[in-house]
Amino acid sequence: MKLLVKVGGMLLDDDGSRRRIAEELAALHSGGVRLVVVHGGGRQMTRFLTERGIKSEFVHGLRVTTPEIIDAVLKVFAGSVNHQLVASFVAAGAAAVGLSGIDACLTEAEQLDPELGMVGRPVGGDARLLDVLADAGYLPVVACVAGDRHGNVYNVNADQMAVACAAAFQAAQLCFLTDVDGVRDGEGRLLAHLTAAQARRLIADNIATGGMEAKLNAACTALEGGVESVRIACGAVPNAVARVAANEELGTRLVAA
Repeated sequence: MKLLVKVGGMLLDDDGSRRRIAEELAALHSGGVRLVVVHGGGRQMTRFLTERGIKSEFVHGLRVTTPEIIDAVLKVFAGSVNHQLVASFVAAGAAAVGLSGIDACLTEAEQLDPELGMVGRPVGGDARLLDVLADAGYLPVVACVAGDRHGNVYNVNADQMAVACAAAFQAAQLCFLTDVDGVRDGEGRLLAHLTAAQARRLIADNIATGGMEAKLNAACTALEGGVESVRIACGAVPNAVARVAANEELGTRLVAA
């Protein structure tokens, strides 16, 4: 089975959490699952910039990315966050390989909006590198940085990066590991199952807003791209991804219809 897991930056900011997640995913990988991991790192990025006196500006939840900040994106996302996670996987016994969307045009992007600077929108992907690595027993770990055919580098939303990689990799499942336990309805009740149409209704009714709205939009795009199911689950739950892979009821499972 092909599985893509997106790990939020908040889960990677703590050494203990990062090691635990790496151990759980490494065990799943050693069991024969063809696994790819995509990660964010927004909290680490904000801290890096603040320490250098650089103010973070956001428009519609996306970080305005100047040339100065794209340099930081490479240092933090594709540098420290990626390699700390790879090191944790190696310590857990997995042959992990750190990548970004720039490598072998894994994810191509274009500028989303000039107002945002070098923020990119994924427009294509080439998963041959992921397939080569997965077939050889490696665990690809992908930072949310993409490029284009003209040498530009883009800061890409990690959820959108995960969707682009999952579709190109032809993953059967996409799992968003987050800091919430799933999607809730207007009464605050956890929804175990959703169709794409139901997810869009939650957005239209302003029940799913902010980060959850972004997650649901990304999930719908993944389903449209051929991913069979998407799971939104809490990364603090022990063995969350293994339970998702075993089709246990955890978090919220989304399907096309």
